[in-house]
Amino acid sequence: MAQRIGLVAHDDKKDDMVAFARANRERLAGFELYGTGTTGARVTEGTGLEITLLKSGPLGGDAQLGAMIAEGRLDALIFFIDPLSAMPHDVDIKSLIRLAMVYDIPLACNRSTASAVLTAL
Repeated sequence: MAQRIGLVAHDDKKDDMVAFARANRERLAGFELYGTGTTGARVTEGTGLEITLLKSGPLGGDAQLGAMIAEGRLDALIFFIDPLSAMPHDVDIKSLIRLAMVYDIPLACNRSTASAVLTAL
């Protein structure tokens, strides 16, 4: 069974996520990918990768990824966070990060750590 990776990026980091996915398309194609609505759609559009789309982050996508982590249905999370912007759904973001730490799954928050996670999986 293919390992499962969640993809999410804040608005100002979506272009970075698409660029990362393009650069790592061949490697990512070997995983089951899940993405929050806009991020997943942008990555699919930019790469042709198959991604199971969840809801948009503010509308529950972050919570859906968190539930997948808690249920053992996600093996890693790539979450490009914009540290310079306030997020209205900050509680959901913190919950998602906390769950990744509690359940000890790899969590990448930028391109450098995302590359390291892909290499390790």
